[in-house]
Formats: sequence, C-alpha cells, structure tokens
Amino acid sequence: MENSSLEKSIGKIETEVGKHTVTLDKLSQDVSVLKNDVAVLKQDVAVLKQDVAVLKQDVAVLKQDVAVLKQDVAVLKQDVAVLKQDVAVLKQDVAVLKEQNFKISLQVVKNTEAIERLSSDMAKVKQQTAMLIEGQDRMMVILQRLDQERVFIAEAIRRLDLGYQRHDKEIDRIKETIRI
Repeated sequence: MENSSLEKSIGKIETEVGKHTVTLDKLSQDVSVLKNDVAVLKQDVAVLKQDVAVLKQDVAVLKQDVAVLKQDVAVLKQDVAVLKQDVAVLKQDVAVLKEQNFKISLQVVKNTEAIERLSSDMAKVKQQTAMLIEGQDRMMVILQRLDQERVFIAEAIRRLDLGYQRHDKEIDRIKETIRI
C-alpha cells in the first residue's frame, strides 16, 4: 500500500510535472514568440527612430519655414501699412479731384452761359454788320454818282474853259480886227 500510495504520489507528481512540462513548453513557445515580437518591436522602434529623425528634420525645416513666413508676414505688414498710406493719399487726391471737378463744372456752366450770350450778341452783330454793309453799299452808290457828277462837271468846266479860251481868242481876234 505504501507502494501504491507512493505510485499514486509519483503519478500525481508525474502528472504535475507533465503539466508543468507542457506549461514549460508552452512558456518556451511563448518566450520564442515574445522574442520574435521583441525583435519585430525592435525593428519597429528602429523604424520609428528613423521616422523621428526624419520628423526632427521636417520640424527643423518647418521651423525655418515658419521663420521665413514670419519675415514674409512682417514684410506684408509693412506693405499693408504702405498701401494704407497710399490709399489715404489716393482718398485725398480723389477729394481734391472732386473739388476741382466741381469747380470745372461751375466754370463750364459759366462758359456755356457766356457762349450763349455771345451767340445772341453775335446775331446782333451780324444784323448790325448787315446794316452797315447795306449803308456802305448805299454810300458807294452815292459816291459813284458823285464821282460821275464830278467827272461830268469837270468835263463841263473843261468845255466851258475851252469855250472861254475860244471866246478869248475870238475876242482877241476881234480886238485886233477893230484896231486895225
């Protein structure tokens, strides 16, 4: 009995050892899997380290880009300030131009009125000029008649003068005849 109990105990121990052997084999397999997983994880960590190095480079480039962008923003702010000044100057210029346009419009209205007055005055001047021309035409007719009369009178005087000269000659001849 003792044997049997010993055998039972040994069986139990063997069973327990078998269980532990199975568990040990399973643990060995698990360790092997874990080792593979650790190797894969190490590779993944190496890849991640490379990715981190690349990301650090990207961050450095981005920091440089941000610095450049900040400078660009500063330049843009200066440009905007200049543009604002230009807009203010342009607004002043527009105000001046509006005022000048208003003055020019007033001057155009005054000039238009003056032109209209001159136009009506020109009609009067044309009428007066026509009357003057008509008067001058009449004067020319009168002067032509006077000139014709002058020529006629001059001719009449010349004829009378010739007549007097003939008479004078005749009188001289008669006087000579009478003295003889």
